[in-house]
Amino acid sequence: MSITLYGIRNCDTVKKARVWLDSRKIEYAFHDYKTAGIAAERLQSWCRELGWEALLNRAGTTFRKLPDADKQGLNERKAVALMLAQPSMIKRPVLDLGRQRLVGFKAELYGNALDAN
Repeated sequence: MSITLYGIRNCDTVKKARVWLDSRKIEYAFHDYKTAGIAAERLQSWCRELGWEALLNRAGTTFRKLPDADKQGLNERKAVALMLAQPSMIKRPVLDLGRQRLVGFKAELYGNALDAN
């Protein structure tokens, strides 16, 4: 099974997920949005699977600093464009298990998902 963890290297939640995976000796590739960006097709696929609302990090400073006009009338197309332009607006981490993706980090959910795969 090929596992990829998507996020930003200095994000505290990403760090927690990496420590959790490393402590269980689970091999994974790390994809840093800041350095490698994110492919539009991948982000759109995640939105179809998980919903753009689950992926858009409205609590982060990048989103909060947006002009009000950019926050108004959000829909999937607009949210994807914002996340592509500013990948730090994507909730982190996204754990890609191949058949399933998880947004955020909760040890119990990671454990259950990895046990099922």
